[in-house]
Amino acid sequence: MAEMHEGQQRDRTALVLYGSETGNSQDVAEELGRAAQRLHFVTRVCEMDQVDINSLLLPTFLLFVVGTTGQGEFPRNARKLWKSLLRKRLPADCLALVKFTTFGLGDSSYPKTDPVTDTARFNWAARKLHKRLEQLGAKEVYPRGEGDEQHEEGIDGTFLSWFADLRRHLLSCYPIPPGKSEIPADVLLPPPYTVAIREAPSTALESRSIADPSHPAASNSGRSDTHVNTSPSPALSQDNSSTSTETMDNARSSKNQFSMRADWMPEPEYQTDTRSQLKGDANDPDSAHADSEIFPPKDMLPIPKSFDAKLIRNERVTPASHWQDVRLLTFHVSEDRAYYPGDTVTIFPKNYPADVQALIDLQGWNDVADLPLVFEAQAPDYFGAENLVSKPPGLVPLEDSTMRELLLHNLDITAIPKRHFFNLIAHFTDDLMHRERLLEFTNPMYTDEFFDYTTRPRRSILEVLHDFPSVRLPWKWATTIFPPIRGRQFSICSGGVQQDCPGIHGKIRLQILVAIVKYRTVLKKIRQGLCSRYIAHLTPGSTLAVTMTPNLAFYKAVEASVGFPIIMVGPGTGVAPCRSLIWHRAAEAIEYPNQNRDMVLFFGNRNKQADYFFEAEWKNPTLRTEVFTAFSRDQREKIYVQDLIRRQGKLIHQLLSKNALIIVCGSSGKMPLQVRQAFIDVMEEYGGPWESRQHVEKTFEFLEKRGQYLQETW
Repeated sequence: MAEMHEGQQRDRTALVLYGSETGNSQDVAEELGRAAQRLHFVTRVCEMDQVDINSLLLPTFLLFVVGTTGQGEFPRNARKLWKSLLRKRLPADCLALVKFTTFGLGDSSYPKTDPVTDTARFNWAARKLHKRLEQLGAKEVYPRGEGDEQHEEGIDGTFLSWFADLRRHLLSCYPIPPGKSEIPADVLLPPPYTVAIREAPSTALESRSIADPSHPAASNSGRSDTHVNTSPSPALSQDNSSTSTETMDNARSSKNQFSMRADWMPEPEYQTDTRSQLKGDANDPDSAHADSEIFPPKDMLPIPKSFDAKLIRNERVTPASHWQDVRLLTFHVSEDRAYYPGDTVTIFPKNYPADVQALIDLQGWNDVADLPLVFEAQAPDYFGAENLVSKPPGLVPLEDSTMRELLLHNLDITAIPKRHFFNLIAHFTDDLMHRERLLEFTNPMYTDEFFDYTTRPRRSILEVLHDFPSVRLPWKWATTIFPPIRGRQFSICSGGVQQDCPGIHGKIRLQILVAIVKYRTVLKKIRQGLCSRYIAHLTPGSTLAVTMTPNLAFYKAVEASVGFPIIMVGPGTGVAPCRSLIWHRAAEAIEYPNQNRDMVLFFGNRNKQADYFFEAEWKNPTLRTEVFTAFSRDQREKIYVQDLIRRQGKLIHQLLSKNALIIVCGSSGKMPLQVRQAFIDVMEEYGGPWESRQHVEKTFEFLEKRGQYLQETW
């Protein structure tokens, strides 16, 4: 039987590999995997780092889906394979039997350019991968595709047409075997992941009762607590490189030995009253219930490489009357979790029990909601190839998890649904009108209607199921139907002396600055991001399981700039890594007092009175930072950070003549491109009449290449 399967695998197989930071590449890869299945390919979809070079030789063809992160880098789950492909001893024809294509997910606002080809490093990781595979002898089976997050229709703006042509090409190159036909789109594919009841209902009910917290078996021994608000809930809410990490950690440990006098008051272990911090929008119908809404249960997920972070403060730094709620969160973490400017911390949000119960009621899952589950591995002929999988990538459930716990901790029922979601749930309704409407959303011809219904109003999966109440989903398919909740990364905004915890042994302080996502769309109800809603209601004393990610490019650039000036551009919450760097250098100045520590910060926001973050700190002379501000709404003429850069052109030119490091942080989109243009304008204006525009742009590209111009955007 095994030999038959291996033979079948050699004859008609597809391997879809993805490198993804945010999950978008994974979504695209899974869509390609389903398409290959419908063409009768034995298909495997997995992260790039789950395979080695030898595995690339086995399938009939390969599909790579790769995003770009940081300064033109590969996602973390793709770097191991990429590094192995770069080995110099690899024969030039070692992949001669490989047939492949790639699809890249990029952002056209990314400014970095290739100094050799003079082309923008848009989709840089996918392009590098494609070129390297060809260098090793692999044959392109179809021209690569490139998606752009800045497209008005997102990645779909380019992916859909590329995907349709690829499918036709595969059918031409690899005809359907005799006696078979392509599996139609209206035929349901087997689920890649399913769950089942672990034990008999009577035994399970005796051993656990989530619905009744007073039940003696309801206490989960051995699980860390998250102290949260557990007041009664309101009615249903429908909102919704070459340097190793070890080496870098060793270098960082020496950097955290500095001490510095500052006016920091010792913090209490935790604050007990945050009502003033949690005021909602007066126009928000949910704001009256903000303090009484049930928060998710206390269990912490066993997230790999996670550690405990105890929330000490959750303070709003913008006025309660201001439209934008921005929070400064202060955590205490173990002293062995020392961090460096540019590093990020990942928080894993949870759903609210009111929303979860609404879904359970809507789907009729109450009988199984509180029974422990087992994750079932599926037959390799359908999905797993030689490696069986029982859980989706990124799903880290509690031990003996129930359906309710999966929905609370692991499955994102507030996500904006993808096209495939509509195709899937259309199979589980007996209402012909509902089925027809759901299938319309899967048709590329109705892209505008799809975006009008989902992306533009930010309609959630839960809201879709309320709109189509005839849909009854099989609970066994829950881990196939709902995407996993993904962690959200936030730049650490503390550094230097701010890491000290006076009077608290073995702990250091960690802070993040978070803008709460809360807005109105064409739907009447206010929209809130899952993580924003979670953070907004976190109470001091809560303990979270978080992970930390070092930023190697940031670290190397800052280390290379010791003794040189730094120019920082950080509008809005983009000031977070800039603040971390400012305090870090202030601490370093104690050990190296004679080194050049000139720093300039360009900060922008809407209103000085409402959102001038850390205004008081910038007056501290020990920071040696000159701050220039642009508040776009405080005068008739809008002023932005790029305007300030041009106004301070002489100063900028002087600092650049001293080999200053430039760091740009904040939202992606127009800002990074406009800021880059402003720096080029300054260099052209103050470089003298002999400096042509073309020469200035080449010089700027050289700064980017050697890491003297760093962009950290999200």
